[in-house]
Amino acid sequence: MQRSLHEKLLLYQVRVRKDPEAFGKIYDAYATRIYRFVFFKVSSEEEAQDLTADVFLKAWQYLLDESGKDVRHLAALLYGIARNHVIDFYRSRALKETLPLADEANETIPDERRMDEKSEAKIDVEFLGKNLRSLKDEYREVLVMRYLDEMSINEISDVLDKPAGNVRVLIHRALEAIKKHVRQESHQPTEDAQV
Repeated sequence: MQRSLHEKLLLYQVRVRKDPEAFGKIYDAYATRIYRFVFFKVSSEEEAQDLTADVFLKAWQYLLDESGKDVRHLAALLYGIARNHVIDFYRSRALKETLPLADEANETIPDERRMDEKSEAKIDVEFLGKNLRSLKDEYREVLVMRYLDEMSINEISDVLDKPAGNVRVLIHRALEAIKKHVRQESHQPTEDAQV
């Protein structure tokens, strides 16, 4: 609740007073999160930095636009701009197929790092980072937002413009996909193979 009131005040200061200091506070609060979100999509520090800067420039322009829609959730606005900007980035490079996989996605995971059924609430960030590249973009997005950026289901729902139930299903499927990847990497048979 407190964060929401603070963000609304900052939004008011930016939209009505056109206050660059208020926008600087928004930048400080979200820059790391947006950078991480973009980085997991583009796999290059330089490109992620450039795209993150562009995201905040577009957000500033959007907030100053008199005809812009009301912003209910700042995170939804920033992540939405980031998603669209990454899509544009790949379109401009004619990479419509799949995102390139980083070398670390091919590393094997030691047995003690395997996820069990109770691990959803305590996903290891390092583990997730190494295995995100093996997932399709949609799954990667929800896992980054949920476990790295610690966004609520409702916040993710606003960013993706999907019902909260669909977001929960996406998170569940993403976790199942990452578990399957870990099993394959550790050369263990899947549960389906045991039937």
